[in-house]
Amino acid sequence: MNITPEQIDLWRTMPSENQHLEFKEAKNQFDSRKLYRYCVALANEEGGFLVLGIADKPPRPVVGSNAFPNTVATASKIFTAVGFRVEVIEVNHPDGRVVVLQIPSRPKGTAYHYDGAYLMRSGEELIPMSEDQLRKIFAEGQPSWLEQVALQGLSAQDVVQFLDTQSFFELLNQPYPTEQSGVLERLLAERLVQQSDTGYAILNIGALLLAKSLHTFEGIGRKAARVVVYSGESKMDTLSDLTG
Repeated sequence: MNITPEQIDLWRTMPSENQHLEFKEAKNQFDSRKLYRYCVALANEEGGFLVLGIADKPPRPVVGSNAFPNTVATASKIFTAVGFRVEVIEVNHPDGRVVVLQIPSRPKGTAYHYDGAYLMRSGEELIPMSEDQLRKIFAEGQPSWLEQVALQGLSAQDVVQFLDTQSFFELLNQPYPTEQSGVLERLLAERLVQQSDTGYAILNIGALLLAKSLHTFEGIGRKAARVVVYSGESKMDTLSDLTG
């Protein structure tokens, strides 16, 4: 991102700092350890900008900053300290030098830490995330219930036996494959089935949509929803009712 003096002035007009924007005066210097902690906290809050050389209270004048004169070396030190890349950008504003750190968001299902602390912001303070917050973040990386395995360790014949593959191809308005491999290939492509070294697995979504009997899949029946496929624009034009 190209950070211009105009962009700096636009940020300064914002009514308050927010989840993705933090101002610090840092006229002469800024503690490196504190910098690393802010990088981690902002990354854990889906990324943002740490702006040095601007007062953090309205009207937020540009005070200029002498911190981190070598931006390339600073970016390298940050990477070594926190394990992810942060862009360090020097902006020559008419009222003084501004240093902008562009901090990426954490990956889905992952939280960053510094010295063992998973940090977030709370007002002007940096505090550890609660156990509940961390659980919520780590759960992001898990597959949804529909993507989880309903039945595994199956042969190709088992898959065809347990799922109404004939109706599946009829609903797609496609001819039924002459080879069993063609049936499995399409089910795999639609992510209704997956394959591993132990054989095939039918996912929950595949069981819900195509099971000949939901009683075959333990734990599916209580969550099964009524799924109706319509052949026309009206809901009266019912083509099939895919239930167990």
